[in-house]
Amino acid sequence: MIPDIHEEVAIGKVYDAALVRRLWPYLRVHWRLIAFALLLIPLYSLVQALPGPLIGTALDALIGVGPSEELGWLAALADPPGDLPQIPWISFLLFLAMAIGAGVEYARMLSMTVMGQRALRQIRGDLFDHVQRLPLRFFDSYPVGRLVTRLGNDIESVGEMFYSGLVQLVADLFVMILFASLLFWIDWRLALVAMVAVPMLAGAAVILRWKVRQVYRLVRLKIARINAQLQETITGMKVVQLFARERRNYEEFREVNKEHRDAWITSINYDSLLSAAVEMAVNLTIAFILWYGALRIGRGELGLGVLYVFVDYMRRFYRPLQDLSAKYSVMQSSMASLERIYQLLDEEPEAHELGQAPQQVRGEIVFENVTFAYKDELVLRDVSFRVAPGERIALVGHTGSGKTTVLKLLLRLYEPQAGRILVDGLDIRAIPRRDLRRHMAFVLQDVFLFTGELGYNIGLGQAPQSEVEAAARTVHLEDFVRRLPDGYAEQVSERGTNFSVGERQLISFARALAQKPSILLLDEATANVDTETEAFVQDALHRLIEGKTSIVVAHRLSTIRDVARIYVLHKGELREVGTHESLLEKRGLYWRLYQLQYAAQTRAA
Repeated sequence: MIPDIHEEVAIGKVYDAALVRRLWPYLRVHWRLIAFALLLIPLYSLVQALPGPLIGTALDALIGVGPSEELGWLAALADPPGDLPQIPWISFLLFLAMAIGAGVEYARMLSMTVMGQRALRQIRGDLFDHVQRLPLRFFDSYPVGRLVTRLGNDIESVGEMFYSGLVQLVADLFVMILFASLLFWIDWRLALVAMVAVPMLAGAAVILRWKVRQVYRLVRLKIARINAQLQETITGMKVVQLFARERRNYEEFREVNKEHRDAWITSINYDSLLSAAVEMAVNLTIAFILWYGALRIGRGELGLGVLYVFVDYMRRFYRPLQDLSAKYSVMQSSMASLERIYQLLDEEPEAHELGQAPQQVRGEIVFENVTFAYKDELVLRDVSFRVAPGERIALVGHTGSGKTTVLKLLLRLYEPQAGRILVDGLDIRAIPRRDLRRHMAFVLQDVFLFTGELGYNIGLGQAPQSEVEAAARTVHLEDFVRRLPDGYAEQVSERGTNFSVGERQLISFARALAQKPSILLLDEATANVDTETEAFVQDALHRLIEGKTSIVVAHRLSTIRDVARIYVLHKGELREVGTHESLLEKRGLYWRLYQLQYAAQTRAA
C-alpha cells in the first residue's frame, strides 16, 4: 500500500462563495474583460431568441395563416421590407442571426480565455513563490507528488472554471430567465404546462450537486496519490531495478490507478443520472406542450407558429440544464482544486523579517543551551559550544545524534525550542534569514545540480563568470572543465547524472567558494569521494577554509585530524570535547567511534 504520507488531509465544510471571494483579487485586475464578456450576454441571448419566432411565422405563412398576435414584435421582424418575398427574407434573417451569434460567442470565449490565462499565470506564480518561502519542516511531511498536483493539475482545473464555468453559468441563467419570461409573455397557460417538469428536475440537480462535490474531492485525492507514486518510482528507479521491485511497484501502481478509475466512474454515474433526468424532462415537456397545444389549436385558441416557438424555446431553456452535468463537473472539480490550493496557500510561510543585516561577518559562532525537537522527537538537548572566528571544528557521532541538525539550526532552516544561537554576538533570530545565509555556505554529501549550464550551477546566477572560474581553479575543477566540449557552457543533465559522484562534489565546493562565505558548513562532504579525488578535495578544502570559520560533520578521519576541536554528540547531547589525540587518550565515545569507523580505514590505507 502507498504510505499514509500521500493521503490528502481531510478538509471540512467549505462554502463555494468563500472560495470565489478569495479568488476575486485575481479576477479584479481583469474587470474590463469580465465586463465585456458579461455585456455580450444580453446580445447573445437575444440572438438565441430570434430563430423560433421567425420559423414559427414562416410555418404560419406556409399554411396560409397570418402571423400569430401572441408573438408580437418578434413576429414583426419576419415582415420583409418593400416587395421582398417573406420566406427568403426570413432565411436571410436566420443566417444573419446565426452569424451574429457565432461572432458574439467567439468574442465572449476569447475574452474569458485571455482573462483566465492571465489570472492563472498570477495564481501559479503566487503559489510557486509561496512554496519557496515555506519552512523546511513543511517539506519533511508534504509529498513532492502532491505539490506537483497543486501547481499542475489543480491550477489547470481552476482554469477550466474560467473558460466554461463562471461567466458561462451567468449566461445560462440569463438565457433561462429570458426564455421563461418570453414564454409567459406569449401564453402564460401553455407556459405553466411547459414548466411542470422543471421543479422536479431542479430538486434532482440539488441532490446530485452534493454527491458530485464529494466525488471530485476523491478524484483529486487519487490523482495526487498517482503523482506521488510516479515521482517516487522515477526518482528511485535505480533502487527499483537493483532490488527487482518492478513487479511489486506495478502492482501498487495498479491498485492506485484502479482507485482513481473507480472514483471517475462514480462521478460519471452521477453525471449520467443528471443528463438522463434532463433528457427525460425535455421529452416529457415537449409531450405536454404538443398535447395541450393541440387541444387549444383545435379550439382555435392557438396558432401553429406559437406551438413551434414553445417547443423551440423549451429546448433552448433546457439546453443549459443538459450541459449542467458537464458544468457541474467543471465547477466541482475546480472548487475541489481551489480548496487544495488555498489549503497550501494557508500554510504559514517564513515571515518577512526586518532586522540589522551585518555587512561583514567575522565568523564567531556561539550555541547557548540549544534544545530542538522534530515534532515530538528530541534531537538536541541543552547543547552549548563556541567557535572562534576563523576556527575549524568538527562534529562526530552516531547516525541520528544531531550533527546535521546543528548546521540546519545555524542556517535557520529550523528554529530551536529553547536556547539561542549567536553569530558575532548577534542572536541569529534578529538577522533576516536571507542576509544570514548570504554569509554561509553549506556543502552537502548529496550534491544537487540544476539542469542548465555548468557555469550557472557553480555561480547559481549570482556570482560573475570571473569568480566562477576562480572558484573552479581553486578546487582543481578547471582541468575537468577544459576537457568538456563546451566548457562552462556544458549542459548538466537532470540531477547531474552526466557527471561522476566525485565531479559533482568538486562542483559543490566550487559553488560554495563562489559565494564568498565567511562561515563554511560541511556535512560529510567527502563521504562519497574516491581516494584519488579526495586528495584534490582535501587540498581544495584547505584553500576553501582559509580565513573562514568552519564546522565539519565528520565521516572520514582525514577531514578532522587537524581541526582545533572535535565535539562528540550522543543522543542529542555534547558528551566529549577535545583534539583527535586527546579524545583517543580518554578511550570514551570518540575512541569507540574511531575503533568502529576509522581504525579499519587507517589499516587499509
